[in-house]
Amino acid sequence: MYHIIINPASRSGKGLRIWQKEVEPVLKSEKVPYEVHFSEEKGGIEKTVASLAASSAKDSQLTLIILGGDGTMNEAIQGIPTGADVTLGYIPTGSSNDLARDLGIPKKPGAALDLILHTGKPRPMDLGRLTYPDGESRCFSVSCGLGYDAAVCEEVQRSRFKTVLNKIGLGKLSYLVIALKQLFATKAVSGRLSLDNGEPIDIGSILFVAGMNHRFEGGGFMFCPEADDSDGILDLCTAGNLPKLLVLLALPTAFKGKHYRFKGIIPYRAEQFILESDTPLWVHTDGEVSRRADRIVVTCERHAVQIITPDTEP
Repeated sequence: MYHIIINPASRSGKGLRIWQKEVEPVLKSEKVPYEVHFSEEKGGIEKTVASLAASSAKDSQLTLIILGGDGTMNEAIQGIPTGADVTLGYIPTGSSNDLARDLGIPKKPGAALDLILHTGKPRPMDLGRLTYPDGESRCFSVSCGLGYDAAVCEEVQRSRFKTVLNKIGLGKLSYLVIALKQLFATKAVSGRLSLDNGEPIDIGSILFVAGMNHRFEGGGFMFCPEADDSDGILDLCTAGNLPKLLVLLALPTAFKGKHYRFKGIIPYRAEQFILESDTPLWVHTDGEVSRRADRIVVTCERHAVQIITPDTEP
């Protein structure tokens, strides 16, 4: 039995149309057993997944198909209890789709569904967990960040410009346009980084720090080219102590993962890191932003879920 979690509002309503025209007809024609769960209410997907996980805990392994964007997947994984036997299938209908990009999941919904039903293979995937000073925590599948990249996500989240671009299939351009705008609006602040309980590293003036489980974020920026989502380690990209005009030159090179040639952009790796800043900054998990913080603790939960990806074994 497949439980299909749908954000009908994904990509300005395109998610619902994809379900009705490209996914549901295939499931019916192939007589695939499924239950569908819709949610437009904030937090509704998390509640649905938590309920399904609780009801299946004593019976069998739970298989979810997430139809939506990276934000929909982010909400879904919040509802997965630690240690639960959950397999995820993903049909990407968002504007950035960085998770699908890194996993090799097809852009076309029909091809993504065929991967889930026939040609793909479940394999383990790590999740990250970000914890705030008050104890609140959120999981992420792709990345988390503090500073500039989170400020970009926060504006994209409420941007009408993104809605307009989504309707013409150019939604990921909203990240690039807003990134250029925020570059000159975001102020760098002093910060410290501790890796695996080591002594704090003074990382100078933070423009942003991204903690990555996958290679891409923000619609294709390859901030951490060596990131591996099943090695139990988070890759970090820190940027600071460099002029913003230099950042403007470095950003395009990040699409190819060549940005570390610029002084002031430095990679790190750790199973856990603590990031502190002198001023509270916006924080995101998979592009979802709800609050600012001046201290975050981020850990990697190895092999937390199974996800269906192309079978690359010979």
